[in-house]
Amino acid sequence: MREFLGFLFDNALEIEWQQVVMWFIGGILIFLAVKKNMEPSLLLPMGFGAILVNLPLSSAITQVLSNGQEQEGILNLLFDAGIANELFPLVLFIGIGAMIDFGPLLSNPKLMLFGAAAQFGIFFTLGMASLLGFPLKDAASISIIGAADGPTSIFVANMLKSDYFSAIMVAAYSYMALVPIIQPPVIKLITTKKERMIRMPYEQKDVSKLTKIMFPIIITIITGIFAPTSVVLIGFLMFGNLIRECGVLDSLSETAQKVLANLITIFLGITVASQMTADKFLRPQTLLILAIGLFAFVFDTVGGVCFAKILNLFLKKKVNPMIGAAGISAFPMSARVVHKMGLQEDPQNFLLMHSIGVNVSGQIASVIAGGMILNIVTPLVG
Repeated sequence: MREFLGFLFDNALEIEWQQVVMWFIGGILIFLAVKKNMEPSLLLPMGFGAILVNLPLSSAITQVLSNGQEQEGILNLLFDAGIANELFPLVLFIGIGAMIDFGPLLSNPKLMLFGAAAQFGIFFTLGMASLLGFPLKDAASISIIGAADGPTSIFVANMLKSDYFSAIMVAAYSYMALVPIIQPPVIKLITTKKERMIRMPYEQKDVSKLTKIMFPIIITIITGIFAPTSVVLIGFLMFGNLIRECGVLDSLSETAQKVLANLITIFLGITVASQMTADKFLRPQTLLILAIGLFAFVFDTVGGVCFAKILNLFLKKKVNPMIGAAGISAFPMSARVVHKMGLQEDPQNFLLMHSIGVNVSGQIASVIAGGMILNIVTPLVG
């Protein structure tokens, strides 16, 4: 009994203040998930995992025992099996693809331009992070945060072997969850009330089943030719969409949208937490990454809105500039934010279908942008 109490006391003495800080950070993530309903399927396991891996001598992560032997932790095993080889993010893309209806985009293909314009912040932030002293591989990984695309952020950061993987992950998914808080003030700052009140009547156009089936196939082929590094990302996304649209795999489509996506998200969250140990996370660079990520996210929003404003200079039939903000990858949160803001300005201004079209185009554009970043940076970092 005395030996047991002695062990407990010795273990308690192993607690460091940095670990306590990480418990607090984990608690904040759990609070945001439970109380604020912000990406609960991801932030809850990330928060709990952050506490789990920062317990003294936690068996959840790899530890070196007193005899010098290494005891591998289950979360490190999951990381090697699911994230180090990009398996979890890619399988998650199948689920995301099965959730997306490209109908609004196919009925108005020019909305793709807004999705492309909203990736401006990624490339701007790449240069900014480099100027702030981050190595190119880390600057490129940080820049993807601006797309509010968690799976692509994981994929790019892991492919480039970024030293700030956990901070990038927390920032990417946190800003996805904070879309309803961050985007409205940014949109209002760069638009006038008159612009926000521009009505965009939605004209329902029939999109044939053949078109919906061919779209993911054609996008995959084009991406594979012009951006081969991103073909695995866009390919898995489009494969999920093909399952949805083919019409003969309804049960698989439903499984991919719900069971598969939710299960992978849970494993993804708690596995990412294996990299949230105090020694890796509590660094000055982490706060800088969070700040740069916010900057990238804001500039992606600004890029989409400003593109719409410039386009209006040449259009007779004006578009509501707010729909440009939906060009980030946070689907469907950003589209809902834009629609809600339109209703606040004018109860008869229904922007949902337009913003959904822009939002799904942003999903495609962010994946392609991630592939372009890899194409550019990978040869330079060896």
